[in-house]
Amino acid sequence: MIITEIKKIGKGNRYSLYIDEEFVGAFEAEILAKNKLKTGQELSHDELQRLKIENGDYASFDRALSVLEKSMKTEKGIRDFLMQKGYPEECIDRSVEKLKEYGYINDEFFAESYIKTYSFSKGKKKIKYELISKGVDKRIIDEKLADLIEEDEEIESCKRLAKKYLKNKVIDEKTRNKLSNHLVSKGFGYDVISKVVREVIKEAEDESWD
Repeated sequence: MIITEIKKIGKGNRYSLYIDEEFVGAFEAEILAKNKLKTGQELSHDELQRLKIENGDYASFDRALSVLEKSMKTEKGIRDFLMQKGYPEECIDRSVEKLKEYGYINDEFFAESYIKTYSFSKGKKKIKYELISKGVDKRIIDEKLADLIEEDEEIESCKRLAKKYLKNKVIDEKTRNKLSNHLVSKGFGYDVISKVVREVIKEAEDESWD
């Protein structure tokens, strides 16, 4: 098999490789340079397969890093992203292990950061559901929620959202029911909602009498 053309793709660092006039894949410039590939060079089938694996490992790792530079991801988030981009599963496995080894992927740290970010606007139930959907292990979620959100803190967050919802609203039974449903949608538990609704409604009614 003879390399008949190496053609640059757009403005990036990727090249289309043609062997015996047929396209065989897009390769990173780093891989082409490392292996000193050039037009007219002969390649065996085994050499081509090795190059594809090496290219897949390099490209998937590099693509994952570019995403992680913009925002944190869970292991599942990175796997799903790389799968959507069409990288081979074995390349994804190796890239994920390397990313974990280097500390770029850490589901415990992700869960901790996520909880700290959203504990002021969401209840434990919703946070847990969202973290599960992102692939974080339930054991990790439960441990982090217990460590990072005290009961009184969740009540205060719920109360703050409840007061915001009630602002400029007429206090009646319909509003009370809508408020409860609103807090349910935010992921707070029944006990927390019952306590908060009772307190904020009373406060609102007391203020109306002043």
